[in-house]
Amino acid sequence: MQETILILDFGSQYTQLIARRVRELNVYCEIHPYNDFPEITSWVKGVILSGSPFSVLDQNAPIPDLSAIRNKLPLLGVCYGAQFLAKDSGGKVMPSSIREYGRANLGFINHDHELMRGMTDHCQVWMSHGDTILDIPKEFKIITSTADVKVAGYEIEGEKTYGIQFHPEVYHTTEGMILLRNFVVDICGCSQTWTPESFIEATIASLQEKIGNDKVVLGLSGGVDSSVSAVLLDRAIGKNLTCIFVDNGLLRKNEFELVLDSYQHMGLNVIGVDAKERFYKALKGESDPEGKRKIIGGTFIEVFDEEAHKIKDVKWLAQGTIYPDVIESKSVKGPSATIKSHHNVGGLPDFMKLKIVEPLNTLFKDEVRKIGRKLNMDPNLINRHPFPGPGLGIRILGDITEEKVKILQDADHIYVEGLKNSGLYDKVWQAGVILLPIHSVGVMGDERTYENVVALRAVVSTDGMTADWSQLPYDFLAKVSNDIINKVKGVNRVVYDISSKPPATIEWE
Repeated sequence: MQETILILDFGSQYTQLIARRVRELNVYCEIHPYNDFPEITSWVKGVILSGSPFSVLDQNAPIPDLSAIRNKLPLLGVCYGAQFLAKDSGGKVMPSSIREYGRANLGFINHDHELMRGMTDHCQVWMSHGDTILDIPKEFKIITSTADVKVAGYEIEGEKTYGIQFHPEVYHTTEGMILLRNFVVDICGCSQTWTPESFIEATIASLQEKIGNDKVVLGLSGGVDSSVSAVLLDRAIGKNLTCIFVDNGLLRKNEFELVLDSYQHMGLNVIGVDAKERFYKALKGESDPEGKRKIIGGTFIEVFDEEAHKIKDVKWLAQGTIYPDVIESKSVKGPSATIKSHHNVGGLPDFMKLKIVEPLNTLFKDEVRKIGRKLNMDPNLINRHPFPGPGLGIRILGDITEEKVKILQDADHIYVEGLKNSGLYDKVWQAGVILLPIHSVGVMGDERTYENVVALRAVVSTDGMTADWSQLPYDFLAKVSNDIINKVKGVNRVVYDISSKPPATIEWE
């Protein structure tokens, strides 16, 4: 076990950012729904209440049971969390006369207070709330204010409970990390020992204890998550791990051969399976995005199960599930809408009688990369952009044919290699080409054409939970567009996607 900060989620878009900032302090933390959190043990050193899209004045406002936490552990309420604590203690919360959203400055700071220590006068903070705390109970003491928000921060005398109406976790709060460090390290007393080295050591020991001499099978995808999982398992159990790399016909150009070669050079026990035709046959005529995902996932399980059965006495299935997958599969308040199916979260079919092991299911993507670097893995694998489990199948809008896959692979190859050759690849979180289900009139030479349209997508992000479109240089986009149209038979128009997440998703399907 390790020291933990517990983050109770009320549905805020910033909750994952709180976790990331805490982990930047080398302190482990977990996010749980406010109404479904684990038993409080001695390993929990403090609790943070997140913001929320709800108002504490709503009839259906989320109301947590803090009886096991309040006045027993250090507690920090952020935005909604601060307003809930104030209202729950008899304070007055009302809708703001002016919506408080955006940059503000702390005009008053109690520099002697343990939560505010080290913060400078007039430092910038980020407000994002429609309600404000007007009156506080007598045991509440104001520790910071802005020109418009008198109760920007408070403490409750006699207990280590605090509330702030701004977001310390966002980039625009310039000294947010100072405040979070004050809470996590000084007030909660966390020792800051959660490092990549400690994670590797603890994970290998845990895998050895959990798996023993059992055999494990792992489905490799070519991505960083499954690759790091494979190396950790290889360090823990050696040749008792068998990796299976399936070519579903929806990988990037030449990816199957190149990645398989990389794995073999890493010393992994890996089997390559060419199943392209099987996937194309299963997908024939299907154009619905969820339908395609289910077919691709189902066919993969069939192929994988057949290969796994060729290995005697396999007891475990390893998966490269990471923390955002786990978070997005949980609902904060009641059943959540399905945005898209996660290919590596959830149960296995009954016929796969295997126990599941997920070495990375507590890590964000950039943390997985840090682990990979500490394991001295190939930088080309570690720095690869995320690639969807269904592959190019969800970048071809409409039905999938081998001809469409070939067009998309060629266009995507030109785009991605162009990013690498221009020094732009590592400045982008994820990039790819989407084949659109429309045709466009064009002129090539002196002839009229009526051919395919492709969209280029590139985003910047830290963990994929939110993302902004990448402002790639115009001259780069012009060259890539020209190269694709001239070199990829069947494409006569290229467009660039400038949508951010939210509201758009990173992938189009």
